Amino acid sequence: MKLINRLVSLAAWAVLGSLPGAHAQVKKEVAVKAINDMATYIATTMLDEQGKSRCDYNLTEGKWYPYEVPWHTGQAVYAMLAAYKQTKNPKWLASARKAGDYWISLQIKDHPKLKGMLGAVHGDAIGDSTIVFATISDGTPGIYELTRVTGDKKYAQVATTAAEWMLKNMYYAEKGVCYDAVDLGTGVVEKEHSEFWKNKKEQSLYDVSRPNTEGWLFLDAYEFNKNKALLDAHINLSNKVVDLEEKGLWMQFTPNSKEENSFHPRFNLWYAESLIHTWQKTGDKKYLEAAAATGRTYVKAQQKDGTIFYVNYIDGRAPDRSSVTGSAVAMAGIVWIELAKAGYTEFLPYIEKSATWVIQNRFGMDHPDKNLRGAILETRMRSRKDKIWLVNRDIGTSFSIRFLVEYLHFKGLN
Repeated sequence: MKLINRLVSLAAWAVLGSLPGAHAQVKKEVAVKAINDMATYIATTMLDEQGKSRCDYNLTEGKWYPYEVPWHTGQAVYAMLAAYKQTKNPKWLASARKAGDYWISLQIKDHPKLKGMLGAVHGDAIGDSTIVFATISDGTPGIYELTRVTGDKKYAQVATTAAEWMLKNMYYAEKGVCYDAVDLGTGVVEKEHSEFWKNKKEQSLYDVSRPNTEGWLFLDAYEFNKNKALLDAHINLSNKVVDLEEKGLWMQFTPNSKEENSFHPRFNLWYAESLIHTWQKTGDKKYLEAAAATGRTYVKAQQKDGTIFYVNYIDGRAPDRSSVTGSAVAMAGIVWIELAKAGYTEFLPYIEKSATWVIQNRFGMDHPDKNLRGAILETRMRSRKDKIWLVNRDIGTSFSIRFLVEYLHFKGLN
């Protein structure tokens, strides 16, 4: 299989080189330096003394603010493990373990209803009393990878115990969804009202639930403990994702907005990435085709210079250029690489465009602000606390490390 992928890659890059306007390929030494610089940023700046991500760095205040900490920390674990596997630098593995230790410390052990669940509160506008399904699930790929890399089962065990709690209490099999939220205090699953829609009095099933396949938690949990109910649930949820897909988007669910005709820069890519894992497990190409549809939509969202903005529209409007989303550039690249490996060579120019963008849009290691040195450009501008709230977010760096490592492997330069 590796030889076949390598041959596909070589042939594909030969085609790419003949395309008009094709971006120059990023050299291995340039990519490796970028990976190490970004890993240095995560290890020395982004992760605090507990091992958790500081998340959002306010550019006008020079202060860090938490935002969905367990998810951001899980993404950092995944990134540092990718950096470690590429460079063999033991510092990156040590940082991944430290962050993983923080993540598993969130396991709830003494609550009568929530025992075994993870205290993964969302924070920000949702508040610190609400556990969100995707805050856990999309942070778990790095946790399972930590067990695979270190051989220490405690990481995967904590994630799997939470997965089985979620399967039992949040999974709605007949509708192919999982409820989004749990009250941290009472342990009650919120089935009628979602904090995501605070001002919406009448809420439907899709306001309080989603397929929630981000992070393919149930699939990873199945691979760990072979509880077939977990695999059945993952496939059932994936089928719902395929059924509801339209032009590679899922406009029924937040953080997409049907009212605004806008789609989130990463949400749909998370579903696509999970669908690729489902295809790899089952061999059913319907999952791959749905993922490819997402890949094509993000080709349209990517600008000529490789940028992807935070708010994009389905009605023909130009994107809102106030927020630059490096994580989307990198994550789209990750999905495009997987699709190209499966034979969708149409995505090759955009992989290269993303790689060039990541290399060119990093804060230098000599930047005057030490809180930005080595980070990827990932701005988010909102109005908050009666002023403009402009931050550089951590996740651009986490996704970019993963992408560059995958890029090197895809080109046979690892």
